[in-house]
Amino acid sequence: MKTLCRAVVVFLLLAGACVPAGRGGDVDKPSKTAELMRKKLKHSQGVLEGVALNDFDKIADNADELITISQRAEWVVVKTPQYEMFSNQFRRSAESLVKNAKAKNLDGAALDYVDLTMTCVKCHKYVRETRGVRRDGDRGVDLADFRPDRDGTRIRP
Repeated sequence: MKTLCRAVVVFLLLAGACVPAGRGGDVDKPSKTAELMRKKLKHSQGVLEGVALNDFDKIADNADELITISQRAEWVVVKTPQYEMFSNQFRRSAESLVKNAKAKNLDGAALDYVDLTMTCVKCHKYVRETRGVRRDGDRGVDLADFRPDRDGTRIRP
């Protein structure tokens, strides 16, 4: 079981945080979606803590919060069948987490957590690719705001 917990921790470190940056707006005032994603990250970390500590109440409580978060309107960032599939898979994984926590099945909960995390990673990748947008950290400009000129170089609109 120690090996499984270590594998989950290593996976999370490699996968990075599943929190997208908000698009534009005030730096001091994150978008509702970014705020929701921060809550999702907090509760995902709570699930991992519960798995690591064998705390089934912590797993179930945080998984319940993840389900609630995924039902909020701000959750939907693109309206496509693929995004809906990712959202449904996320909820199914969270529901299975609750079920396994109530059954005190740590191995099942750990596997559900990995599935939930993989769904996050795949969905965030999909959203980035679907939007075709990447953030330029220095200037806060969406690269989608640029259009090619005749010779193929990029210019500002």
